Amino acid sequence: LLEVDSIYIFADDEIIEYDGELAADTLLEFLYDVIEEPVEIISNDRELKGFHHIEEDIKLMGYFKSAKSSHFTEYDDAAEEFHPLIKFFATFEPRIAKKLNLKMNEVDFYEPFMNKPVSIPGKPYIEDDIVSFIEEHDRPTLRKLEPHSMYEIWEDDINEQHIVAFAEESDPDGYEVLEILKEVAQENTENPDLSIIWIDPDDFPLMVPYWEKTFGIDLSSPQIGVVDVEDADSVWMEMDDEENMPTADELDTWIEDVMSGIIYPGDETDYNHDNNDDDDDDEDENIGFEDHCSCFSASDTHLVRTCAVFDKQ
Repeated sequence: LLEVDSIYIFADDEIIEYDGELAADTLLEFLYDVIEEPVEIISNDRELKGFHHIEEDIKLMGYFKSAKSSHFTEYDDAAEEFHPLIKFFATFEPRIAKKLNLKMNEVDFYEPFMNKPVSIPGKPYIEDDIVSFIEEHDRPTLRKLEPHSMYEIWEDDINEQHIVAFAEESDPDGYEVLEILKEVAQENTENPDLSIIWIDPDDFPLMVPYWEKTFGIDLSSPQIGVVDVEDADSVWMEMDDEENMPTADELDTWIEDVMSGIIYPGDETDYNHDNNDDDDDDEDENIGFEDHCSCFSASDTHLVRTCAVFDKQ
């Protein structure tokens, strides 16, 4: 047990760290996931349809002769290492495997929001083969910030920066931006230095006023920017109205400028999207995450920890 103020779950022979929002409903949902089997078996077309509908999470699918197969046992052991944060599926049905283009004892790795999976090389596998492959590919090009894993995702930064996209999936403009993000991610999936975090404000209603104040943005419309994880400096694309939504090519160019250092957090000359007056900007520049969180009472523990998402050590 390495971190103070952390929650650990002991399940069979595994110790699982809960690295999410300290809210009762989120923690309870996570616990329900923990008690599920680490590998979900797909046996029919209805279950296969449900499998295909999962696009926001890393998932794996394997085809094995039966649950008694030694190759399935290795797969199941690997699943326990990542359960419940990464979803493992398997089928024993040749008909289902044919629809998935899976060969016997083969495992496919699905990156979030990608159209096609990647087959793990070197079948048949032992547990370490699968674990090593996942550890090398567990930073998706586009990933969603989820309440149950928010700290883990935010702490996995690249050069102390995150490219962040705020977009409500239920909103037409937000949906359009999300589709553009998917297109950009699919075109850049081979780039190990690119990872975009998608945040749906609907998932974090208590955080919206804080994000708007800290970053100087209006989350009633989609926003795309780059954030410094240390001091919360940020710069945002100009997206003032629905007629000014970026195309995939424009977003791709903007991201290239971010990765090359042409655009960087704190640069407010050409790219900063700002809806507040100068006085508010001056005030926000000096707001620390801990300072903001201290305004809540001790009884709001889950809210305080949520606000400290960018400052958890």
